[in-house]
Amino acid sequence: MIKNIGLVALLWLLLSSSLWAQNDLNILKKADGLASYYDTDFSAEYTFVQDKPGQDRITTVAGVFRRDKDEMYTIIIMQPAINRGEGYLKQGKTLWFYDPQSRRFNSTSSVERFQNTNARNSDFTRSTLADDYKIVGAADEKLGRFNCRVLDLEALTTEVTYPKMKIWISEDGLVRQTKDYSLSGQLLRTSAFPDYYQIGSRFVPRRILFVEELRGALINGKFENERTQISINKPSFEKVADSVYSKAFLESVNK
Repeated sequence: MIKNIGLVALLWLLLSSSLWAQNDLNILKKADGLASYYDTDFSAEYTFVQDKPGQDRITTVAGVFRRDKDEMYTIIIMQPAINRGEGYLKQGKTLWFYDPQSRRFNSTSSVERFQNTNARNSDFTRSTLADDYKIVGAADEKLGRFNCRVLDLEALTTEVTYPKMKIWISEDGLVRQTKDYSLSGQLLRTSAFPDYYQIGSRFVPRRILFVEELRGALINGKFENERTQISINKPSFEKVADSVYSKAFLESVNK
């Protein structure tokens, strides 16, 4: 009798654990879906304000064009004048950087810093966390006014920018915060997504804040982190011409 009760309890525990794991995976998949636009193109103007302690603030403005169903994006730098015309072209796994001065395309990586800010090139593409990571831990947590499910993630592939992550997903399925870690567990970057546009059934971050945990400077005896805030303006889901996602387009912008 006691053995049967113990077996039932064990089976119930295993079943409950499996249901919770599936529920967490569904939450992560929903977050991916809300951060990706497979049925339409997306374009917007991104303004990057970078603060390096002890240095002048740097502002960069770029036009961003995404076609998530084909895993493509094009980015054109509009400001500052010294970088105007520089561009990025992502086609599947390949990412090119275009230098208008030399008129050459150079292969780059999604893990590289975007224009030496605290954003990475991988921050501009569709979200595939549920495919790239496994969930190794979960908890409920309050983040400001949001009730969040917090998921601990470990990479399933070496192609991701960060091998470990922690992600806060609010009840509406939107990502509110992430923390990115090295393989050894060192915190490298914190990202915040405080508010979103809602355009029909789609959501676009209004602002994104990236804080580098290991980069900064001592100012008046206190360590201040490097940070970059992105403001996303003029979001659109209108179709973008196929020609925009090409090397010829980046070359033509500078003629």
